[in-house]
Amino acid sequence: MHTEGTEDTGDTGELLLPRSRTANERLHALIPGGAHTYAKGDDQYPENLAPVISHGHGAHVWDVDGNRYIEYGSGLRSVSLGHTHPRVIEAVRRELDRGSNFVRPSIVEVEAAERFLATVPTAEMVKFAKNGSDATTAAVRLARAATGRPRVAICADHPFFSVDDWFIGTTPMSAGIPAATTDLTVAFPYGDLAATEELLDRHRNEIACLILEPATHTEPPPGYLAGLRELADRHGCVLIFDEMITGFRWSEAGAQGLYGVVPDLSTFGKALGNGFAVSALAGRRELMERGGLRHSGDRVFLLSTTHGAETHSLAAAMAVLTTYVEEGVTARLHALGERLAAGVREAAAAMGVGDHIVVRGRASNLVFATLDENRQPSQQYRTLFLRRLLAGGVLAPSFVVSSALDDADIDHTVDVVAQACAVYRKALDAGDPTPWLAGRPVKPVFRRLA
Repeated sequence: MHTEGTEDTGDTGELLLPRSRTANERLHALIPGGAHTYAKGDDQYPENLAPVISHGHGAHVWDVDGNRYIEYGSGLRSVSLGHTHPRVIEAVRRELDRGSNFVRPSIVEVEAAERFLATVPTAEMVKFAKNGSDATTAAVRLARAATGRPRVAICADHPFFSVDDWFIGTTPMSAGIPAATTDLTVAFPYGDLAATEELLDRHRNEIACLILEPATHTEPPPGYLAGLRELADRHGCVLIFDEMITGFRWSEAGAQGLYGVVPDLSTFGKALGNGFAVSALAGRRELMERGGLRHSGDRVFLLSTTHGAETHSLAAAMAVLTTYVEEGVTARLHALGERLAAGVREAAAAMGVGDHIVVRGRASNLVFATLDENRQPSQQYRTLFLRRLLAGGVLAPSFVVSSALDDADIDHTVDVVAQACAVYRKALDAGDPTPWLAGRPVKPVFRRLA
């Protein structure tokens, strides 16, 4: 699947990426971390094997060395329709010739709001922004304003909510954040209503909101989301669903549409723009209007962004919403994911590593775990696995599918996984993956030291 310019130099899966290596050095010299998102950093990939992308089309990307890859987790799950999707690109081009930003709202803003609320009917108002962090922080601010309470309760089992202090202060990368800010954030475990109620009792009348991803790599236990809804109502706090990932991948109306539990506020992004910068805060009118002009209470400074309503990004969002509904994209994502998961599991089992390479999650949002001899998560074995995938032309920090994949892509991916599993078996038998790493292991995003 990769073209000339990449040379497999042996059982380590070592590839020669001279232009990517040079580009990575240029990136690190000018951009802290060498990328604008930590999850895209070269520390997330095997040493000297972090491709720098030239361009993409559909489910494929090409690096600056000329190699083609089947891409998973496209744009950190944002490009769910595939790169350069024609309906999205056409909508964007149409607006570019009409101007992108004005001193007053454009008609595109109300059209995008109407389209969004028709697709996500559990919300009554929406406000657009450029990134997920701004939307989740706006939701938290609204909750604090509405309740008059200072504390935020986050789900401890979900990895990311915002770049802002109220969340990042709870991670190992808390440098620069005052303890007084971090102390206002508390945590509850996913799926455990009793523990959540105990937290709400312990901080009675202090918690403004419960914020969580309604589902991630596991399905919510029966009655769990409805139970959270009841707890929030009983304790007078705001229920916020972070639907950055679940939005559109679970259903066109997100997880709230699939599970039938309506939050007070919800946030969307990623798939909403198919790679273009757009996010959304949506929710009950009573709460959202606090950031507006038609109420008598204290005003909330809510998502006042110069570029939040750029016309081409909103046009992209409308094209995405239309495509999902008219073409049944969510169902296609699930079908592709089910085919991929079945193939990977079969390949891993055939090579005797079915208990060590584990595919998890909803079919539209698959991830994989790499486990060592003791069946514990291992960054070293992840490194080995990623090296072999890249050697076969598969760029897969996860197995999150886009609708641009076809059966041939899935079949090739499964073949490459089978080859990777054969090497994985050798490392397990040796009791040490080091000979197959060809450098330092990949690293977790959240860590205290570089």
